[in-house]
Amino acid sequence: MKYDIVIIGGGIVGLATAMQLKKSNPELKVVLLEKEKTLAAHQTGNNSGVIHSGLYYKPGSLKATNCLKGYSKLIEFCDAENIPYELCGKIVVATSKEELPRLESLYQRGLENGLTRNKMITAAEIKDYESSITGVAGIWVPYTGIVDYKTVSEKYASIFVNRYGGEIHTDHRVIAIKRHEDWSEVVTANATFETKLVVNTAGLYCDKIAIMGGMKPDVRIIPFRGEYYELAKDKHHLINNLVYPVPDPAFPFLGVHYTRRITGGIEAGPNAVFAFKREGYKKSDISVGETMGSLFWPGFMKVMWKYWRVGLGEFYRSYNKKAFTRALQKLSPGIQKNDLVPGGAGVRAQACTRDGKLIDDFLIDQDKLMINILNAPSPAATASLAIGETIAEMIAERFEPAKTHSSF
Repeated sequence: MKYDIVIIGGGIVGLATAMQLKKSNPELKVVLLEKEKTLAAHQTGNNSGVIHSGLYYKPGSLKATNCLKGYSKLIEFCDAENIPYELCGKIVVATSKEELPRLESLYQRGLENGLTRNKMITAAEIKDYESSITGVAGIWVPYTGIVDYKTVSEKYASIFVNRYGGEIHTDHRVIAIKRHEDWSEVVTANATFETKLVVNTAGLYCDKIAIMGGMKPDVRIIPFRGEYYELAKDKHHLINNLVYPVPDPAFPFLGVHYTRRITGGIEAGPNAVFAFKREGYKKSDISVGETMGSLFWPGFMKVMWKYWRVGLGEFYRSYNKKAFTRALQKLSPGIQKNDLVPGGAGVRAQACTRDGKLIDDFLIDQDKLMINILNAPSPAATASLAIGETIAEMIAERFEPAKTHSSF
């Protein structure tokens, strides 16, 4: 089977890319391959469903520009396709005076990213938004919302196939990529696909696919599991919408927080623990080979030495509900251990460089036969339409060689 483009990975970024590509280049023959029997089965399907505003991201970074652009596109898409969402807003809370400089910096960053309706609020004003939350100051972020990203992904897939004539094949795990001078063979257990270009949006396995395709990325994916509790139903009244702590700028995770879901319920979490399997959603999920691959990556060894105290704290909270509860009590002192029931978990595909940096921006690597999205954590779901549009533009330029290439 011959195609212009083969996209590997049926999460929200791959599906958005497929849809945007066929929308802008309907003449191209495009197929998307997903190893699972269903789409959006991993990072997308275990996403907390937050529509991010762009508050946290360095102005001018790929995260910032794509989140801000993608936010508007996502809202427009949901309106046009009748997908339920709610712009409920959130508060970011400083729980001590020591956090106030970081809170102010975060507010200024929001202004630099165009979030002019954000508002600094006092300890008393926090209670106007969330009566159970205690802090010394906060930021009210009215842009933030909630949506079901699996529903969004399913709509992307439907439009790609039914409106634009694309193809999706599930249960097609890629087992080999054979490069030729101007084309590649993408081999699955079920079929072989000949293509002029491979687009790798494989998430937790994107580095493996890149290597399989003959490239030598200088990063590896390190899986971090985020574990959630849920508030018991009789405690839902304690949280109205979304409540976040002030994040640590040195660590690319947002800390435990409260999130109201569009599908119902209140999530509390997540922590961020090293996962012993790339798709390890349970503590008992272990792959010796994948664990060794992470532990012996030189960059991750440096990360472990640098953040060993943070890592031990995350594991302690993972196995100690009382400790997890104490972390939540920094925001909401009235929350008790018995108010929490076990929830779900997700695994974040975190790119780590050889020299020990956890990549805190979107990352792409490419050559003439392959485009690899090697780091697309949050806010990739919010930014998915912008990312997909940008990749579609890059691909269009490849099929029009007279044009000058631009960067992602």
